[in-house]
Amino acid sequence: MYYNPVPLSNSPIYRKALEIFTLSKNISKYLVHDLSKLDQDGKEHPDIYFTGDIVQKSVSLFPEIANAESKPFSEDKHKHAASVVHLTSSIYKNCERLEQTVPNGKEFIALLRNELKRFRKMQRTWLLTL
Repeated sequence: MYYNPVPLSNSPIYRKALEIFTLSKNISKYLVHDLSKLDQDGKEHPDIYFTGDIVQKSVSLFPEIANAESKPFSEDKHKHAASVVHLTSSIYKNCERLEQTVPNGKEFIALLRNELKRFRKMQRTWLLTL
């Protein structure tokens, strides 16, 4: 069961966050089969949690963007914007970790990283407009 966000904003950065969420959800579904297998000694793959982290953090982008755009005071806006920056960095780092450990799906993770780079460029402009 995955979260389906209700559009709270119509801004370009919000729409890009929706794309990132959709992509991360699909990547997680694809990779979970490879990472959910148990090792010879019965232990689970330690990097399986990175896929869930990517999805969870991409879900957290929506309310932070909407809050940053809807708050009347700039201090509140910047607090939520800083959270968006932190979440984006965390998603990117988890993508790098996953890319180093999974044998299949590296091209999909690279695609998500490219989308995150585009999102970061949009973020810079968005931060100036708050």
